[in-house]
Amino acid sequence: MYTPTAFTVADTAEIYDMMRQCRLASFITATSDGPMATPLPMFLDENEGERGVLYAHLARANPQWQAAVIGHALAVFMGPDAYVTPSWYASKAEHGKVVPTWNYTAVQASGPVEFFSDTERLRDVVTRLTALHESGRRAPWAPTDAPEAYIDAQLRGIVGIRMPIVSLQGKRKMSQNRPEADRRGVKEGLAASSRATDHIVSELIPIS
Repeated sequence: MYTPTAFTVADTAEIYDMMRQCRLASFITATSDGPMATPLPMFLDENEGERGVLYAHLARANPQWQAAVIGHALAVFMGPDAYVTPSWYASKAEHGKVVPTWNYTAVQASGPVEFFSDTERLRDVVTRLTALHESGRRAPWAPTDAPEAYIDAQLRGIVGIRMPIVSLQGKRKMSQNRPEADRRGVKEGLAASSRATDHIVSELIPIS
């Protein structure tokens, strides 16, 4: 991922937090038949391995896990994003030398991938993933709420993914390369937008 210094997120804990805020990642592998990608909820175990390990699962019918992986797999976590019109820049009125851009946050993690079918490992992944997304609900659902035979049958229909992270990049592009007057204009413009995600991006734009 091309990441100019102004947009680089270097702190690992901060990058982990960005990953957790993304509820769906793109899991990508290179194969002899070309790239393959699947949108997946993934969870991070930051205490495993040197840089953490990502877990998820695919449908057994998904051909991605059956194709030999060339090199490392890639998980892409895209955070909030917003279009930025140059009309918001104070510098537009000064010299007019401005163009549109896009603000966004992103994390790319890569590493060797392991696909597995062991029932107990799959049950652990499903249980942990479910607990993550059910947390905060008054009556969180758990796999143990369903009949055991039913869950066992469901587990036979999936394949687990384990990806130890060997490369981790974080990027937060939020107009940091613009003068403060331009940043203020973008922040105010996005705050006035009718798009909910624009409001989130507005909050991320740094001003003094």
